[in-house]
Amino acid sequence: MNMKLKALVYGAVASTLIAGVLHLALVPMFFKQMTPNVMIFFIASGLAQLFWIIPTVKRWILPWYYIGIGGTIVLILLWIIAIPGSGYPIREMDVAIEASQLAFVILSVIIIKKNREELNKSDI
Repeated sequence: MNMKLKALVYGAVASTLIAGVLHLALVPMFFKQMTPNVMIFFIASGLAQLFWIIPTVKRWILPWYYIGIGGTIVLILLWIIAIPGSGYPIREMDVAIEASQLAFVILSVIIIKKNREELNKSDI
């Protein structure tokens, strides 16, 4: 793996790690304000994002990237509907989580594109 691709992979890993840790950090911060369903959602989201480090760093087959991108986009859309869409204020933690998730999506798309370019070069 060339250095540029390695940097992209580590950037994607760092971004999903940050988002996962921050999702998990929300639970104790707002424990008394969250319903059990919301707590479970944030714990599951955070753990899923932490798990996603494995397929990203190991560069598992492309469907794993597509699932990661799709799941992250769903989380972003749910946040848009639940927070700004409902009139709640946007906090710094929200911005950090969403920026990390957006970075993961962008970096993963670039990784997929680079993988395709490498495959096309090897076919020639």
